[in-house]
Amino acid sequence: MDKPALEIQLKTLPNQPGVYQYYDANGTIIYVGKAKNLKKRVSSYFNKTHDNGKTRVLVKKIASIKHIVVETETDALLLENNLIKKYQPRYNVMLKDDKSYPWICIKKERFPRVFSTRRVFKDGSEYFGPYTSMKTVSTLLELIKGLYPLRTCNYDLSESKIEAGKYKVCLEYHLGNCKGPCEGYQSEEAYQEQITGIKEILKGNFKDSLHQFRRQMNDFAASMQFEDAQQIKEKIEVLENYQAKSTIVNPKISNVDVFSIVSDEGYGYVNFLQISYGSIIRSHTLEIKKKLDETDLELLELAITEIRQRFNSKSKEIYVPFEVNLGNDIKVTVPKLGDKKHILDLSLRNAKYYRMERFKQIKITDPDRHANRIMAQMKADLRLHEEPRHIECFDNSNIQGTNPVAACVVFKNGKPSKKEYRHFNIKTVEGPDDFASMEEVVYRRYKRLLDENQPLPQLIIIDGGKGQLNSALKSLERLDLRGKIAIIGIAKRLEELFYPGDPIPLYLDKKSESLKVIQQLRNEAHRFGIEHHRNRRSKNALNTELETISGIGEKTIVDLLKHFKSVKRVANAKLDELEAVVGTSRAEKIYNYYHNN
Repeated sequence: MDKPALEIQLKTLPNQPGVYQYYDANGTIIYVGKAKNLKKRVSSYFNKTHDNGKTRVLVKKIASIKHIVVETETDALLLENNLIKKYQPRYNVMLKDDKSYPWICIKKERFPRVFSTRRVFKDGSEYFGPYTSMKTVSTLLELIKGLYPLRTCNYDLSESKIEAGKYKVCLEYHLGNCKGPCEGYQSEEAYQEQITGIKEILKGNFKDSLHQFRRQMNDFAASMQFEDAQQIKEKIEVLENYQAKSTIVNPKISNVDVFSIVSDEGYGYVNFLQISYGSIIRSHTLEIKKKLDETDLELLELAITEIRQRFNSKSKEIYVPFEVNLGNDIKVTVPKLGDKKHILDLSLRNAKYYRMERFKQIKITDPDRHANRIMAQMKADLRLHEEPRHIECFDNSNIQGTNPVAACVVFKNGKPSKKEYRHFNIKTVEGPDDFASMEEVVYRRYKRLLDENQPLPQLIIIDGGKGQLNSALKSLERLDLRGKIAIIGIAKRLEELFYPGDPIPLYLDKKSESLKVIQQLRNEAHRFGIEHHRNRRSKNALNTELETISGIGEKTIVDLLKHFKSVKRVANAKLDELEAVVGTSRAEKIYNYYHNN
């Protein structure tokens, strides 16, 4: 569709809540969005310049617009969610993980069975869930089995068939796991009381079951049925122990959904906790792939709708880290302190753990995606113009003013490229002068890369503060590279990052992955430099000790060190031990050198 036709569509959009759909020239739906005011929201795509490149591409591809008007914003949110899942438009976020989840079914039948299932039928049975973990389902069913003796057979226990004596009790009855309703040993009313207690437990309400068991225990004790009372007491302990493990906040907090979000350049991670009577009865984290640099608010609103639909949540209140707009039917609370804030923090922690686990998995299964994410994060965190795919870090090792050396380590895509590491022996600087040494090695490194037409890094890191950074800058200026390569200095004490011409350092979050990569570079440069420095000192120590002895040559020194392993052992050796290795004449010279001195 041509531009004038689009302009007409924009002018005729209503000022009502609804859902808009963008189509490309082929008639394919490429984006679905919701709006409080369709006209304002859709017009905003066309009357401003977008910073995000993908959004600009999306706007260029829009050939036609359709919209659906709804009564409320809540309806718009639900409709948007359903359309995204149905059409999976190219520029919408991807809602991952739509596998089937386990439920606990209370079957609609006389003397209902209770069991787990992954298939939900509209047959009048009651389904609790879905649960995100089969382990949770097993734990609950085990708990129910220990508290209430239920039948496990699939017989049709109609009144007529039981009266006709069609069935006989099985082994479960003799083991005490069933009270034998098939032979009429348990009334339908008594069985239904158990089912009512089970429903309350599945809702997270242990109070009624505990009260009922305590009453039964007291009745048994009063009538001297101490064995039965002891059995009930054990059930009470099981229930109390389970409740103690699952209760994490004030038990008065009930029928509440909790949502939190963490995000990075490419993905958002939304955690969902369902709270009933102070217990977590469900936890799930949803991973959402960003397409248009969506905000946390946009991702969270979308995820809340998706999760509540997926898990059939009827909660009337939600806790979230910031205000979201979900219509008037849901009470939105942003906790600031107390038990509510505690549960929100717990949800956020779950989201962060999930994110870390995903990163570890991706690092193994998809190293390219991992590297891409780290590079994008570093570009944003360090305010760079391009991703630092090639980073070089310099460190001076100048211990006690002797044997000044420097090290340059190289990282490619966030990982060490050890074959490209380089050592430098300081040539032009007399005495310990870190600034002059840094100037020399930076000049030598990039003069050589330029001469050999080798690729230059996107980022240089100088291990040191403003002084070392300024020294490195001088060399870049001499080579006409200033402004062409990003360069920063890192001060050791507070992990301050210094930029050229900026007196105020940048502080990254201590847990930031960008800072971890920089620290790894700095530590690797330090290790590599110290190793080279140690080797030089050892070599010099060898020269000054053994080569200064008149008449002792290099072959003799090698023979001595092969046998004695160190200069110190040579110095402490007895004359006959030295003679056995290098002969009488040279042994006397070495022995006299050390012992006469």
